[in-house]
Amino acid sequence: MAKLWEVTKLVRSKNAGPFVLTFDIMFDDPEQYRLVRDSEVINKALVAGLYGQSEDDIIFFNCDNALAIKVSIPRPVFSGDLDDSDVFGGQQYGLLVDLEVPDGP
Repeated sequence: MAKLWEVTKLVRSKNAGPFVLTFDIMFDDPEQYRLVRDSEVINKALVAGLYGQSEDDIIFFNCDNALAIKVSIPRPVFSGDLDDSDVFGGQQYGLLVDLEVPDGP
């Protein structure tokens, strides 16, 4: 097993409008992407638990042509709100980078 950050090209989060955060988990190795995708280690239940969301509110899909796993969740507070500590949503990916994922046969 490896940490997600060790097998990806990029793990990032960003706003998808003022009310939604999106996460991009991108790979540069097609085999590694397929290993992680097919393991289903990264899934709606995991993201729901990490970010305190309902699975029903999570949009999750694998983007095979881009070697990416994409997830969108409602922001806990909208971007720019007085309680918002990350107006661009660029720091929210931190909970994902140390996930243990398969790293090859």
